[in-house]
Amino acid sequence: MNTRIATAVMLSSALALAACQKKAPEELPPMPEETPVATPTPTPAGPAVGSMEHFLAAVGQANTVVYFDTDRYNIDAEDSAKLQRQAQYFSQYSNVTFTIEGHADERGTREYNLALGERRANSAKNYLVSLGIPASRIRTVSYGKERPVALGSNESAWAQNRRAATVTIN
Repeated sequence: MNTRIATAVMLSSALALAACQKKAPEELPPMPEETPVATPTPTPAGPAVGSMEHFLAAVGQANTVVYFDTDRYNIDAEDSAKLQRQAQYFSQYSNVTFTIEGHADERGTREYNLALGERRANSAKNYLVSLGIPASRIRTVSYGKERPVALGSNESAWAQNRRAATVTIN
């Protein structure tokens, strides 16, 4: 008899649960519309204004260095064209500060070459100032013969090392 009662209770419970079941809606809701995802417009990833890469791209590698004759620090016609190109850049980007590095070849004493490198850097700086670039934006440093770009004890190497190189700081 217990099994009959238990079976009856289970059947009535199942019927009661079935009666509580939700009916399916007669009409289904519309599918959600796809909203377009805003994709950011990619900006050209170029070098930052004032960076050395930006300066090189704007004036060209060859126009960042002026070369000098042995024991000289004067600006010749070729040098003035390079410095005019630099001045155009620095006029356009007035927040850029920069350094002019003076260098010498390996001949001569350390002290002599440091002084010569300083005269070369100042010569380039003074030319840029004469073109309207504020002196406050230009720093000079002399490395003398301490940072050669060409190793060797011949005229070709010496000619490459007698230079004033412009390097941006920003």
